[in-house]
Amino acid sequence: MLAFDLPVIRMLLVSFENPDDRLRAFKELIETPVYLQVILVTFELALATAVLTGFLGYILAYWIYTIRSARWRMLLLGTVGMTFWISILARAYAWIVLLGNNGVVNRVLLDLRIVDAPVSMIYNELGILIGTVNVLLPIAVLPLYAAMNNVDSRLMSAARSLGASEPRIFWQIFFPLTVPALAAGSMLVFILTLGFFVTPAILGGNRVPMIATVLDSLINVVSDWQLAAALSSILLLITLMFYVMYKKLLDLSSAPGRGRKL
Repeated sequence: MLAFDLPVIRMLLVSFENPDDRLRAFKELIETPVYLQVILVTFELALATAVLTGFLGYILAYWIYTIRSARWRMLLLGTVGMTFWISILARAYAWIVLLGNNGVVNRVLLDLRIVDAPVSMIYNELGILIGTVNVLLPIAVLPLYAAMNNVDSRLMSAARSLGASEPRIFWQIFFPLTVPALAAGSMLVFILTLGFFVTPAILGGNRVPMIATVLDSLINVVSDWQLAAALSSILLLITLMFYVMYKKLLDLSSAPGRGRKL
């Protein structure tokens, strides 16, 4: 516990370290449009990643859930989980090979004469979005599948016996019961994206400044530790706020009233 708490406390103290003006760093962050723009871009990308990951994750989790063969379900879940074993660095460079101006995707598009010039898919916000969704998708899929598997199948059976159609059963029974897990997973992805560094640094090519990459510059290039500590403190406060929301959503997703499949 101390190994985590002491560096955080030290960081908070550094943000107020200037004896002439304790709030100098915070004032600079508020008064400098560049830093506000960085925070805005980070939040936009985190929100886009959370929405896209939640959407794709729900589809993938539901597809695995509907497979009748337990062996195939376990195989697909294992495949999703195996992505955690692959280095984030290697996956980021793999996207460069695929999406670069001379990459596989652009070569196919040019050979098929779909485009006349290479499409810019990396070193911009699109590249960061693709990379972060790829890395964080399993974090949404696995909890969603667990939540779907815990929905009491007797509810759907009762609805079918009363003549309800499959789409109606899904939208009025199944989906509402899995919404808390979807919201909790998306919130967790949002929180993780706020502090993402490796993927934005590589796929953004230092052209899309996010909070983590700006912190790296403040520490290793500018050496303004007080400003870096102030920005980190703001990020920590925002993350804690969203974490509280995530915990509440997680409690809802595991609330009583759900049963395992028969």
